[in-house]
Amino acid sequence: MDTRRRDDLLRQTEAIILAEGFTTVTMDELAQRLECSKATLYSLAPTKEQLVLAVTRDFFRDATAEIEQAVDVEPDLRQRIRVYLAGVGTAMHRHSHAFYDDMVGYEPTAQIYHLNSAAAARRVHEMIEEGVRAGAFRALNGHFAAHVVAITIQAVQSGVILERTGLSAGDAFSELGDLLLDGLSVGQGISDPAPTVAR
Repeated sequence: MDTRRRDDLLRQTEAIILAEGFTTVTMDELAQRLECSKATLYSLAPTKEQLVLAVTRDFFRDATAEIEQAVDVEPDLRQRIRVYLAGVGTAMHRHSHAFYDDMVGYEPTAQIYHLNSAAAARRVHEMIEEGVRAGAFRALNGHFAAHVVAITIQAVQSGVILERTGLSAGDAFSELGDLLLDGLSVGQGISDPAPTVAR
């Protein structure tokens, strides 16, 4: 199989899996819908499980590259965090609830998701520290905010925050960006302790 044909089949397979999940779809069904033989499909990956892992890895790899590209062209340190988290939210909107449920319910794909979520938390932490050093963010709360991001991402992973808010994973990440920047912005909120009143 030539590279172009292989890439095309992988893209079509990814579109089906992201839209419908992977628990119920079979290799027979995929081959029929892709109009290829099962032998051709198995040339992409030796098992359905390996194919699902390849699709999941490709999804996060491509999303990360796209998000970082958008961040790189944003000169405002404050807005870079918004761009990053909005990008995560946009990426999460590209798959269905069915795929998300399958992904977090299947240990190998859940591990991929957890690794990428941890990387996202570290990336936001880096951007917060950069903003604090540049004076764009309040130093007092930078470290705290980074941990809030990590905990929120964990809550999205577990499904707790989605269940309690009714938000999708994509919406949750977009909302986190707005909330984070409003709290970190210099001149917003109370950054210094209240003065003591002499008696």
